[in-house]
Amino acid sequence: MKFIHRLFRPAADPRDTLRPLWLAVVARARAPHWYIDGAVPDTLDGRFDMVALVLAQVLLRIEQAPDQAQNSVWLTELFVTDMDGQMRQIGFGDMIVGKQIGRIMSALGGRLGAYRTGAVDPAAMEAALVRNLWRGEVPSPQALAHVMDAAARLRTALAAVPVATLVTLDHLPESTPA
Repeated sequence: MKFIHRLFRPAADPRDTLRPLWLAVVARARAPHWYIDGAVPDTLDGRFDMVALVLAQVLLRIEQAPDQAQNSVWLTELFVTDMDGQMRQIGFGDMIVGKQIGRIMSALGGRLGAYRTGAVDPAAMEAALVRNLWRGEVPSPQALAHVMDAAARLRTALAAVPVATLVTLDHLPESTPA
């Protein structure tokens, strides 16, 4: 009887192992300091931009371990599933959601490229943050410095964690002020 039960039981979703990490990405992106000290707009777009920034930092770290590529795919799929659900919850229909998911994936891909370059070129990171977080409107020097510093500290904290460990975490490593 156990054989029949196992035969018809749905397979576990492999993405579930990364769900705690995904929730940690969202929690870090929702930290008030981004919106208060960093002056990131506390809007749907601003929150998406912060999730994309934090997720990009995590994905860029995961890509440094080619054997973890599947986990990167699954984490991205969790992002897409969450964004899909969020859009449906606020009332977008099927036709709109499909188009928006395409735009979201394009936006994430663009940010990955920009933040990859920005990780080694502070001027490029500054330009990418201004373009993505503040839609080209340069924030105060203090707000920009806060976000630049917090993103750099997050990259440093992520770099200190082996990728095989990172993908099992239910929190992101603390990024203490310099």
